[in-house]
Amino acid sequence: MTPPAPPLVAFDTVTRRFDGEIVLDSLSFAVGRGEFVALLGPSGCGKSTVLRLVAGLDRPESGRVAAPADGIGYVLQDPTLMPWASALDNVALPLRFDGVTEREARERAAHALARVGLADAAAKTPREMSGGMRMRTAVARALVADPRVLLMDEPFAALDEITRFRLGDDLTRLRAEGDLTILFVTHSVFEAVALADRVLVMGAGHLAADLPVVAPHGRGAAFRASADFAATAARVSAALEAAMAHLGRLDEAARAL
Repeated sequence: MTPPAPPLVAFDTVTRRFDGEIVLDSLSFAVGRGEFVALLGPSGCGKSTVLRLVAGLDRPESGRVAAPADGIGYVLQDPTLMPWASALDNVALPLRFDGVTEREARERAAHALARVGLADAAAKTPREMSGGMRMRTAVARALVADPRVLLMDEPFAALDEITRFRLGDDLTRLRAEGDLTILFVTHSVFEAVALADRVLVMGAGHLAADLPVVAPHGRGAAFRASADFAATAARVSAALEAAMAHLGRLDEAARAL
């Protein structure tokens, strides 16, 4: 029997403090190659810190983070595009930093834009694009170097519901094209269940629940309207409420000191 492949991302009892406050408290979890994992939890529970540690932008005080040394794409809530540059030039920027020739950078940027449905918008600047188009451009920029891991920190939070659904469907399609591994931070139970294979519910710097999402007939609108979706969303909501109640009790105890 072939042994299982090692996880692509793993946290082993990771602790991180900021200004003396514990943000991550002996956090442990693993993400396999090709998995889509959503991180869900109240503000301040350490979700964004997890992404920064995976990306190598921060280091733990104790414990171990295992992640690829390169091949990581990062998408933030704000697309952070260069306002004066075209979509093509925004997407090509990481390749230029890596020393890729101008011709190859433009070809690969055009391909990345086509993957996110923006083949006809390559010449547009951010001010000429809608919020959804700007976010698609940011996703294309994260994908242009063919990352192994895609980190997404509330990328759809500022968008309207219809645009969020469309971008979520786009993300599901992009993931199906290869073995992309995705860590996706969100505050939305429904977004987490609609997109992820697993939902990690975080409490005060620790893992409160690790819940699988089963979509027997695929993703998309049909799944969002199904009994399976409703039942899973209810389980995730209950776990989130329990984590928030625990966090509230910790806050009360701290104020009583």
